[in-house]
Amino acid sequence: MKRKGLFLATIVFFLAINTSYFWIGNLGIFAILIFGLVFILFFVLLAFLIGQMKSLVKGRHNDKQRIILVGTMVFVLVTSLLFPTGIINFEKFDSESLLIAQREGAANCMTTLKLKENNKFMERNVCFGISETKGDYRIVNDTIYFHNVSLGLHEKEFYEYAIIKKRKNSVSFIGEIVRYESLADTTGNALWIVKNKLEK
Repeated sequence: MKRKGLFLATIVFFLAINTSYFWIGNLGIFAILIFGLVFILFFVLLAFLIGQMKSLVKGRHNDKQRIILVGTMVFVLVTSLLFPTGIINFEKFDSESLLIAQREGAANCMTTLKLKENNKFMERNVCFGISETKGDYRIVNDTIYFHNVSLGLHEKEFYEYAIIKKRKNSVSFIGEIVRYESLADTTGNALWIVKNKLEK
């Protein structure tokens, strides 16, 4: 691979890692494929880096283009190892999460619901892919109503409302949020509350 192509591939890899916050939740099951490609590209770039470093040692030490290329590749690969979701934690710039509830299902699948301070919610499902459902919420007493819902990839429907239930004498979680698809739903689907700043 020529130097320009290698430099371009390195920059694309860096941008993909550091902007994943904005697009990873829209991939659904394709996230597995993308993760696989990113994993392969990391080792491909590592192999090329080793080759470039050998050439730098054997060749001219004042080869500025190769020095810049090697320095850029080292920076990108090291930071991707230290910060696999990107150097900047963009979630810190979001509205604060007042309530966080989650539950692990079969095959290590994880569902996480976050209620934001600005009355927005986000539910992320990680199970053979990543899907994010977003929208607005309002709270009446102990009931949360979801509306203006934007479904994640491969999601067909979301819950109409949820009820917050306190749970005493639990070390791992402080309560439950039971979500219901409609008024006819008498079973519900529970998540465990791990953070609750709704009550002050």
